[in-house]
Amino acid sequence: MKKIVGAGILLLLVVTGFTQQGLVNTQASPKANLTSVGMSDVQWTKGFWAERFTVCRDAMLPQLWKTYTSKEICYSFQNFRVAAGLDTGRFRGPSFHDGDFYKTLEAVAAMYAKTKSPELDKMMDEAIDVIGKAQKADGYIYTRNIIEQKKSGKEKMFDDQLSFEAYNFGHLMTAACVHHRATGKNSLLTIAKKAADFLIGFYAAATPEQARNAICPSHYMGLTELYRTTGEKKYLDLVIHLINIRGTVEGTDDNSDRAPFRKMMKVAGHAVRANYLFAGVADVYAETGDDSLLATLDRMWDNVVNTKMYITGGCGALYDGVSVDGTAYKPDTVQKVHQSYGRDFQLPNHTAHNETCANIGNVLWNWRMFLLTGDSKYADIVELALYNSVLSGVSMDGSSYFYTNPLAASATFPYHMRWEGGRVPYISKSNCCPPNVVRTIAEVNDYLYSLGRDGLYFNLYGGNTLITELHNGEKITLEQTTDYPWEGKINIDIKEAPSVATGLHFRVPGWCGFFRIAVNGRIQTDEKLRNGYLTVERTWKKGDRIEIYMDMPVTMIESNPLVEETRGQVAVKRGPLVYCIESTDLPQYNVADVRMISTARFKTEEMEIAGGRVTALVGRTYLRHEEEWTNKLYKEVNKKYKLATIKLIPYYAWANRGRTDMRVWLPYIR
Repeated sequence: MKKIVGAGILLLLVVTGFTQQGLVNTQASPKANLTSVGMSDVQWTKGFWAERFTVCRDAMLPQLWKTYTSKEICYSFQNFRVAAGLDTGRFRGPSFHDGDFYKTLEAVAAMYAKTKSPELDKMMDEAIDVIGKAQKADGYIYTRNIIEQKKSGKEKMFDDQLSFEAYNFGHLMTAACVHHRATGKNSLLTIAKKAADFLIGFYAAATPEQARNAICPSHYMGLTELYRTTGEKKYLDLVIHLINIRGTVEGTDDNSDRAPFRKMMKVAGHAVRANYLFAGVADVYAETGDDSLLATLDRMWDNVVNTKMYITGGCGALYDGVSVDGTAYKPDTVQKVHQSYGRDFQLPNHTAHNETCANIGNVLWNWRMFLLTGDSKYADIVELALYNSVLSGVSMDGSSYFYTNPLAASATFPYHMRWEGGRVPYISKSNCCPPNVVRTIAEVNDYLYSLGRDGLYFNLYGGNTLITELHNGEKITLEQTTDYPWEGKINIDIKEAPSVATGLHFRVPGWCGFFRIAVNGRIQTDEKLRNGYLTVERTWKKGDRIEIYMDMPVTMIESNPLVEETRGQVAVKRGPLVYCIESTDLPQYNVADVRMISTARFKTEEMEIAGGRVTALVGRTYLRHEEEWTNKLYKEVNKKYKLATIKLIPYYAWANRGRTDMRVWLPYIR
């Protein structure tokens, strides 16, 4: 399939007032082929994402807000109160705590865009008032240093190579843009602009060493979105400057700045930092068209997707390790890395880190690549990660969270990992993931549709209503009814149609082998396939019905044989979902004794897990007779097997029934 060429350059529209725009506003970005629909344009109705959204609205978000405004559990908002002089005390929590609260605020703003709840609006207004009082007159806002400065009188800023100051600033800017688009208010946007103006002044005088003291560059996304929201080019110019100076002084593989960005050959470091970097640079490319940036993004994407990404869309194989021996930069050196990508094809299962934030970063990066190109291969990754390695980060009832997302778990695993643990309401070592996953679920509707000069794109499927305006000013209203991803049938009813011929472009998922479209009962045979999308163009009318059917068989997946940890094993998928076996569903046996066979046939079975509806897979395969391995490292192969019925559940739903053993990859015997 060829890339879209010549899809048209979007007109430059300087945003000066309140408009309903999507999370990533590429409406005026010269190198973006697509843009998002408005944040309030999509309303969930019934089905998978409607159910997850309801849990987010009723459980996740209220608990998250209570946690982050608490003085006992988490001191994030309390730090702002102390910095503002509204309370006394010391700074508590990790240095990225400010950013955690900004993500929480963004989640509230995204939820407000769908619900228009006065209570949420009031909550935001009160919090923003405190943030504004905490901000210094010059725009600097980092509660850890502001509180310390008031006590010591020392003006310490950006003096730590592991500083999260710029990261916090970045999430402030992103939250401010989302808040502005959701409410039409400028209160948080004004604070963010002052902070960004401070950064401009600081970086103008900073040494390269000071400038690199900014890990996990969320400010690349934040500054670019601030430029898109205000039309003030100075914010884009700052991001360009920061990209240009990356790697000009000695950096680290862990921070992905050991070499200049344009000379990066492979991904080697911290997975969250790397994915945020790539997402931010993709934003900059959309505005500048700098092909040297796109060349590196393409190179990094190939490296991640083809050698380093888990089958769940998870990113970051290593808890702790070493980088790629410096082979790309200094062949005689190695560097320590943590929570990071490993070497090519290094994908362990029990010890996979796969931080939820890294998996969300994978969504952010691929979404931006999709908006640039309109190529469904990026939307495929967005869908894969959302359904598997992002949703796995939160429990079915929305009360507990994962920091890491391994592909296997065992009660007999012989040692403990840093940052390991089951689902908990508050991750005391680092609670950055819960606000990130809550804002993501509150914003999933933004990924469903996109707008192009050639019409409306259907990227993800789920029960919803859409009321939006096309690029030509024509309005379209439709309703989508489906039980996707549990089944492959989708009905789309046109409620209000454009007056002119309009292309509707339907994504054919990469996993799908059979995809059919019918309009008003007539199967379409002349639709065009381009970049993974089937196009039906006609003059639509109210009452038209589009019926989509995609085959959704159970499939066994094997990995490249260079992935040593999964050689001779298979994983099971159905549609976009990766499945696993959990010990709760195999109570008399060890999940490690399951042996898959080619003749295994699975049927679907509806069930509930922690109050959530899922479709399980039930089938017959072999179990090896359990053996005693105490004080044994090797012994003769056990050839005793018996047929048994097993049940597989969606990966994202595991660990909702207590601590359990689990496996995604299962040994394959024939």
